[in-house]
Amino acid sequence: MIYGYARVSTRIQATHGTSTEDQAAQLKASGCEEIITEQYTGTTTQRPKLQQLLKQLKHGDTLKVTKLDRLARTAADGNKLISDLLEKGVSVHVLNMGLIDSTPTGKLISTVLLAFSEFERDLIIERTQAGRAIARTRNGYREGRPPIPDAQKEHAAKLIIQGQTYKEVIEKTGLSRSTISRSVAKMRATCQSSPEGR
Repeated sequence: MIYGYARVSTRIQATHGTSTEDQAAQLKASGCEEIITEQYTGTTTQRPKLQQLLKQLKHGDTLKVTKLDRLARTAADGNKLISDLLEKGVSVHVLNMGLIDSTPTGKLISTVLLAFSEFERDLIIERTQAGRAIARTRNGYREGRPPIPDAQKEHAAKLIIQGQTYKEVIEKTGLSRSTISRSVAKMRATCQSSPEGR
């Protein structure tokens, strides 16, 4: 069997750029017979669907990912995971770099690329922390995500009430299901309490 694994870390990543849908399309085009998708942080390999897939893989199977950092962000975890798969007789194919095998060259390539992924992630964290430290010195700074405009939440609620599915509205607005649900409940309660809604 040829399996594909697609992962995103955040809702932003899920709706912009490297979505699981984009990854799945690439994996399907490369010949994957079964594709597993997951939204989970890449800083650990302890991801439910990945763990289930790793147990399912057997000798002669192939695991494909679009990029090496879809499997792991740390070089240590990634190298262990790939080494374990190669020992089981499972091939690992990374679409943007090629097949990783048990030769010294294959092991070197995976080690170097995973190390760069880890380095890049650490740089992003460092820049984010530095940016927050600077922002905290400014007047009006608020920790956390910026508030979602009421108009955006009301628009999402109207789409649900008009009959669109949560999946469709999430894709259109980028809002979470819980935010949309709260907005729908608020809008329905407002309509029922108003004279027109009685």
